[in-house]
Amino acid sequence: MKESVFKYAMLGIATAFTLLFFIIVMPPLIENPDIIGALAAGFVNPYASGYSADVFCCWAALAVWILYEAKTLSVKHGWVCLLLGAFPGVAVGFPLYLILRNDQITQVGKNV
Repeated sequence: MKESVFKYAMLGIATAFTLLFFIIVMPPLIENPDIIGALAAGFVNPYASGYSADVFCCWAALAVWILYEAKTLSVKHGWVCLLLGAFPGVAVGFPLYLILRNDQITQVGKNV
């Protein structure tokens, strides 16, 4: 896969999720701005709880990965992707981290 295709695919995923998030989540959140209630709504039944637990664990795995690579590969600004992984979601933070990481690792590889 070409690098440009990879980047556009990752940006597409992040953009698509962001649009879905704002279409699905923001209207009820504006109507009732209870953040804690909104988070708790992700655990209203066993199925929703499974998906919500998956999201939290994926964010935690992303956080460990970002912190690890910040030290071992000197990937900078990963913390921004962690914030975006918390809001609007991991489906934004993860693809954007892959792009950020790819750009920095590619630059290091070209400098060697």
